[in-house]
Amino acid sequence: MNIHFFGLTLNLLNFFIRQLREDKDLTQTEIAAYLNCSQRIYSNYERGEVDLPTGILIKLAEFHETSTDYLLNRTNRKKPYPKN
Repeated sequence: MNIHFFGLTLNLLNFFIRQLREDKDLTQTEIAAYLNCSQRIYSNYERGEVDLPTGILIKLAEFHETSTDYLLNRTNRKKPYPKN
């Protein structure tokens, strides 16, 4: 599912990772440092110009205390699943 955001067409994954970052008042540079990548690469993830690697998706879900299923729009449940 795509959404239109300030003239950009994003899929929900790109929209969610941007919104979660902005909700915490973090810059792309700050998130990129956590992910050990450049700000430019992280910006490409948010804009959907580069596919998000699975490892990065997992790290983003952990950082934002949510699940990968939420980021992928497979559930509306924002809280992460309990660990066994």
